[in-house]
Amino acid sequence: MRARVLNRRSLLLSALVLLLAACGAEQEELQSWMDQQKREVKPNVQPLAAPKRFDPAPFDGAQSVDPFSTQKLSVALKQEARQPNSLLASETNRRKEPLEAYPTDGMVMVGSVTKAGKPVALLRVDNLLYQVKLGDYLGQNYGKITKISETEVVLREIVQDAAGEWTERTSTLALQEKAR
Repeated sequence: MRARVLNRRSLLLSALVLLLAACGAEQEELQSWMDQQKREVKPNVQPLAAPKRFDPAPFDGAQSVDPFSTQKLSVALKQEARQPNSLLASETNRRKEPLEAYPTDGMVMVGSVTKAGKPVALLRVDNLLYQVKLGDYLGQNYGKITKISETEVVLREIVQDAAGEWTERTSTLALQEKAR
């Protein structure tokens, strides 16, 4: 029995040696092929262009006006005051009405009535009820009432756009009914 086990072990050992020898032959063949390919292939690499010469420019900003200075801002404000926008000029020369002290998002339309054949809207502001008619002013953006219906009040407001120009926009106050 012992001879059989030794015979099997020697057979297994010889098979393993043959297997490793076969792997070594493949490695040798692979290495020779790689060497041959290295000799035959010529790399084609484009040379890098030389860097461009940098010529620094002198900084002349020290003599110019600081863009954030208060002097520049005051000059711009004086110029704006000399050339007022025609939309804004008529609004600044009139007497302010009481509802112009409140923002329109704090106002709620709660109803409308007709007085002497003309529509009148009922607005609630700070828990007080106000009657407004066509041509009245309200809100902080020079809002003038242009239309009153049973369900809404339409305003023409004058606001500044992103460029600082004064433009007209239309906004509405819709009727707010309490939930029952």
